[in-house]
Amino acid sequence: MDCQTMDCQTVSVPVHVGQKVKNLQFAAYDPTTGTFADIDSGKILASGKWLVLVFYPADFTFVCPTELADVGAQHEPLKKMGAEVISISTDSKFAHLAWRNSEKILESVNFLMGADPTGAISRYFGVYDEEAGTAYRGTFIISPDGDLVGSEVNFYNVGRNARELLRKMQANVYLRRKPEEACPANWEEGKKTLTPSPRLVGKVYEALR
Repeated sequence: MDCQTMDCQTVSVPVHVGQKVKNLQFAAYDPTTGTFADIDSGKILASGKWLVLVFYPADFTFVCPTELADVGAQHEPLKKMGAEVISISTDSKFAHLAWRNSEKILESVNFLMGADPTGAISRYFGVYDEEAGTAYRGTFIISPDGDLVGSEVNFYNVGRNARELLRKMQANVYLRRKPEEACPANWEEGKKTLTPSPRLVGKVYEALR
């Protein structure tokens, strides 16, 4: 079943890495204009952009503003790679507006802030806490082809590192251009990649030298 507007409670099983992501439609607060926006993920991907969704538990909390500020510090390089970054919580777009404009640490946050008040989108990505009614700390990278290529989920009390998100984005952008290659651990732009083949079996050490 395809929940087109994603504001219904019933959705299909959560999406997993390697699968196509369904079209998502939801409301958001846009800090760059100070107004609200209607988001359609299909249109974003059709424009050739990557989509990075950053789920977090709630506005007006403690670890959450530090995470969004951290993503804000990496927003420009992410945009240069063609990524549309959208944070999402189960708060309303009105709460996003009030929080963004009252919490000083969020001054650098200029990406869209999505509202998921029913938890439908959070459920679809498998990060919804049914008991609390909030989302865990989940980060998802969706390619312009609509494929879910990156997934990270943390519990409430552990914040994420946006520099690692940037590294993962760099690797995914590179591999979309060169799908025959693979990026080893801690890969960064300019470092060696691996090209899987029978000749590489048992010879990874030599290949990385």
